Amino acid sequence: MLRRLLLLLPICFATAASAEPGFRDIDAPPHRYSARTPQDRFTRLKGDIESGKIALDRGSERAFVQSLLAALDVPVSSQMLVFSNTSLQLRLISPRNPRAIYFTDDLYVGWVPGGRIEVVSIDPELGGIYYIFDVPPGGQPVRVEKSDRCMNCHAGDDTGRVPGLVVKSVMPGPVGGSLDAYHIGQSGHGIPLAERFGGWVVTGARTFTEHKGNAIGRFVEGTLTKVPIPPGTTFDFARYPVAGSDLLPQLVHEHQVGFVNRVVEAAYRARTALFADGGKLTPAHAAELDGQARSIARYVLFADEARLPAGGVEGDAAFKTDFLRNRRAAANGAALKDFDLRTRLFTNRCSYMIYTPTFQGLPPEMKQRVYRRLGEALSIEKPDREFAYLAASEKQNIRAILRATLTDLPGGW
Repeated sequence: MLRRLLLLLPICFATAASAEPGFRDIDAPPHRYSARTPQDRFTRLKGDIESGKIALDRGSERAFVQSLLAALDVPVSSQMLVFSNTSLQLRLISPRNPRAIYFTDDLYVGWVPGGRIEVVSIDPELGGIYYIFDVPPGGQPVRVEKSDRCMNCHAGDDTGRVPGLVVKSVMPGPVGGSLDAYHIGQSGHGIPLAERFGGWVVTGARTFTEHKGNAIGRFVEGTLTKVPIPPGTTFDFARYPVAGSDLLPQLVHEHQVGFVNRVVEAAYRARTALFADGGKLTPAHAAELDGQARSIARYVLFADEARLPAGGVEGDAAFKTDFLRNRRAAANGAALKDFDLRTRLFTNRCSYMIYTPTFQGLPPEMKQRVYRRLGEALSIEKPDREFAYLAASEKQNIRAILRATLTDLPGGW
């Protein structure tokens, strides 16, 4: 028996040594998430913030946050308020003290009044990079720390175990704790609006009330009952830079979260396959990346977008102006960022997130696959039934915009 075990040992060790790495092994080669120096925008600015080279207003907590957002080029008009205690600073968050979130296409800033500031910055290759720091008292310097605790959620089941973004929709209790949860493990613009915004303050929604926001839950005789809390009745908007938590930024934010999570996962899958295959993909790995490209193309082209509420969405004027500030237009003036807001978010249904470092940092073998699939989806000569919801004129507009604003499309695209 001993001799038989000894004979089996080399086979077992060989099998373990040759086991294919998983894309979720984010600290293993080729990813080395924790060991690599991130190249995201906040990491590049962190030293200037800590040294005081980037001057921040110390007049008040709110003034500090506003000056930080300005330094990071994150618009205050993107403000969203969430009162469910579903984040790292859960003890401070409640219907009486919502957490504020601000964002642009590559940077997300969270702040709890009386608490700390959290930053998620998207690295072109690694995905989400997570930081947390105090609002420093007096003239003390800012001390930014990388937060490993954030990875518990931001590299968990909700993000496919890669470093991504999380948006929770829950039914919070009177003090913010979750009594129920919706669309667990899902993200993006395909989630029905009736299941969104649980635990969030929602303003600017006009007559649209079929959502989970602006409410807490109570158990009455064993039944979970929804109790409305109109915005501003349990807290003072004056504590925040903006007196609102508009519906439009929340819709845009959810689209971005779904995009980031899908593309970051595709990047990790592609790097893992290329590493395992020595740079030359096996047929099985090539098929896997083709499947990822098809999935991303569907998302980029809003194939499963939830329909906006009857009557459409008005949207905060300041947010619209800030959002459109960096629009990229074709010769005919059309751009991917142009809002529709009647039945859908955008006039030309192709995500502007295709310009971001998140997408542009994809391994070329992955990115070119997505481009080719987009080309097939937008073909007028050979229509693809999967994308029949796009009219020929919209396909032409999208093609013209992409040709005018991207420099790395495949030849003949």
